[in-house]
Amino acid sequence: MVTADRPMRLTILGATGSIGTSTLDLVTRNPDRFEIVALTANGNAEGLAALARQHRAQRAVVADAAAYPALKTALSGSGIEAAGGPAAVIEAARMPADCVVGAIVGAAGLEPTLAAVAQGCRIALANKECLVSAGGVFMSAVAASGAELLPVDSEHAGVFQALAGHDRAGVSRIVITASGGPFRTWSAERIAAATVTDALKHPNWSMGRKITIDSATLMNKGLELIEAHHLFAMPPERLAAIVHPQSIVHALVEYIDGSVVAQLANPDMRSPIALALSWPKRMHAPTPPLDLAKLACLSFEAPDHARFPALQVAIDAMARGPGATAALNAANEVAVEAFLAGKSGIPGIALAVQRTLNHMDATPLGLAAPSTLADVLALDAEARRVARQKVEGLL
Repeated sequence: MVTADRPMRLTILGATGSIGTSTLDLVTRNPDRFEIVALTANGNAEGLAALARQHRAQRAVVADAAAYPALKTALSGSGIEAAGGPAAVIEAARMPADCVVGAIVGAAGLEPTLAAVAQGCRIALANKECLVSAGGVFMSAVAASGAELLPVDSEHAGVFQALAGHDRAGVSRIVITASGGPFRTWSAERIAAATVTDALKHPNWSMGRKITIDSATLMNKGLELIEAHHLFAMPPERLAAIVHPQSIVHALVEYIDGSVVAQLANPDMRSPIALALSWPKRMHAPTPPLDLAKLACLSFEAPDHARFPALQVAIDAMARGPGATAALNAANEVAVEAFLAGKSGIPGIALAVQRTLNHMDATPLGLAAPSTLADVLALDAEARRVARQKVEGLL
């Protein structure tokens, strides 16, 4: 692990995405604290090569093998090793590092992040699928390897800080906050007619397209509750979400004595990333300091499950167990892709996911909890197949 007399050896899986670039912004601001081991991306060879050169990475890898020639050309003469293909991403994740940032979006991040876990280093986790699709398998791997798992999501980083130094037996409930997304005040009829452009106008956060749509449907809060269930070993009935439009309070932990500990910060992903990189110490992040007097008001409201049924679909899946949450995640990815492609409306996302879960639950294999990564991937593939049928049925 990292020591005080040398920089932290850092690998970023998903370096060209929003989490990856925010992480590298912190690296740029603290160049003496980090040594970049490997950077990976899906297919953005040009962007990855530029980042690898800027940060003098040892290796740069594109998951899309077709993008490898462009990456190799872009890195020619740099001394940086270039590689391509899914297996090369996994090999990059295995390179000795003090910390691996797991920021690959979607189920594609499962195998590389598990490969990083196996080396027993710190994992700064931003990939939801590791916990939503493979929570039991992933947490067992973390325990077996002795890896140190720190969450990067602002909500889970908030919970982590609100729990620090407290006896878990004294916790009565964990509450994560939701901005409410772009449709918080919209009627059900208006949401049904929303366009992709409407859904991508998040009021507070700058994120990738898929997670922004999840925020618009509130599916992201359901996924985050499932993550919290695994991260903090908290039963589903002691987890909740509340809408907080200002996105200043990121999480609250309620204790049995009536006390509530909340974590507050301006909405900037560099704050939770900085925490994950530097804990138990703190490092500077360029997040503006809070001015509570200027804010004047912090408001909260209960989520409307009628207008945002995806949240309840996710909560119900969490109660049904790991097989249901794995299928939920896969079906949601398919349904979001269909919406982004103009093949479905916002209401069709939750409907397609619910129908997928109902269909799979009625099959002989059902939604049994996966016990291996192979089980997870098989369940994920089957859920995607069924979800595509359900999306087509909505047209």
